[in-house]
Amino acid sequence: MKNSQKRTPFWPVALATLALMAGCATQKAGDPASQAPFSMTAPLSVPDISTFAATPARPLAGQYHQVNWSSLPGWNQDDARHLWLTFYNNCRGLMRPVSGSKTMPARATPAVWQPVCQAAAQSGIDPHSDDAATVKAFLEQHLQPWQVTENGKSSNTVTGYYEPVVHGSRSQGGRYQWPMYAVPDDLLTIDLGQQYPELAGKRIRGKLSGNSVVPYDTRSQIGQRDSKPPVIVWLDDPVEAFFLQVQGSGRVRLDDGSTIRLAYANHNGRPYSSIGKWLADKGELPLAQANMQNIKAWAKANPDRIDEMLNINQAMVFFREEALPDEAAGPKGAYGIPLVAERSVAVDPAYVPLGSPLFLATTRPHSKQPMQRVVFAQDTGAAIKGVARTDFFWGSGDAAGELAGRMKQPGQIWILWPRAAGAPEAR
Repeated sequence: MKNSQKRTPFWPVALATLALMAGCATQKAGDPASQAPFSMTAPLSVPDISTFAATPARPLAGQYHQVNWSSLPGWNQDDARHLWLTFYNNCRGLMRPVSGSKTMPARATPAVWQPVCQAAAQSGIDPHSDDAATVKAFLEQHLQPWQVTENGKSSNTVTGYYEPVVHGSRSQGGRYQWPMYAVPDDLLTIDLGQQYPELAGKRIRGKLSGNSVVPYDTRSQIGQRDSKPPVIVWLDDPVEAFFLQVQGSGRVRLDDGSTIRLAYANHNGRPYSSIGKWLADKGELPLAQANMQNIKAWAKANPDRIDEMLNINQAMVFFREEALPDEAAGPKGAYGIPLVAERSVAVDPAYVPLGSPLFLATTRPHSKQPMQRVVFAQDTGAAIKGVARTDFFWGSGDAAGELAGRMKQPGQIWILWPRAAGAPEAR
């Protein structure tokens, strides 16, 4: 997924004023919940409602209009493939107790969802069931659709993202020359909201230099260091390695026949720059043709300029290795549970609480063919802002990448909220 775009960017605050914070507000990776082991097939455990701490509601930016299920365009055409599996596992995220932290995006309230998830756990429906009639009957019984609007606007852009599949090796040699790094030991992640409530949700990255915190090294500086971060794997293509950094997660097929996932762990806090725009500015490629395929062709034709091209982007993403226990489980999104192809989306949590099921009405890439289905708000993005703005997760591999790259359609969303809970809210 586009985690270099999906995680909190480097905030331009004077790092020198934050040196005293380094000892009490640092961490070596992203949200710990996103790193915990996750089984998509384990029984769903739903705590008693009394175990959830009460936290203040956060105002949402949109307006929410109650509608009937019959008002959802194409509701009867959703084939329900992986719908119950995603709903079932989404309940695992919903049932995590609210921490009370002001630094996390707005999320759906566990206490509101507890009765629904309890009913799901006791329903007897197999997690892998694709029985559309049974699954839809459960949703209609327990949930209420609410259309999301803002000042009369209900439509926005739907884009797409995916998980790349690349080739690599545990050791450097031959064609495997491009390192994918784990989190460096000297990287500090500073949560500004712990000291300044008005900066809740904002983090910066840096490192210690004497008694001061300074910006962390750029991509170029990391490559030139004698002491480099630990390498997880070496990839066989520099452009594939770059785009895996942009997506923030990917599957790696190793030369021993096994497959692992590289999952987003952190980043260096530096700004992202487009290598496609750089090639266009240099007159190497027309901007309209600066896609992955043409950039790869340019790199093969200009091997001595690859580092020059890559290093115009100061940003560097660091990864952690994950096993692949379930083929349906994609990388973890900002909500900390695995994304599911064609069921998970990134949203703006100012309008949609993370963990909310949604009904999305849009069209397939570069067409007017309707694409209308239940999806789940399980990710966020720096570019995903505004009412009904969504980024649709297409899955893993080249076919998913082709669809994601072409996806730029208009769309509308409805939040599917517990029927007994009133209008949507966040905590």
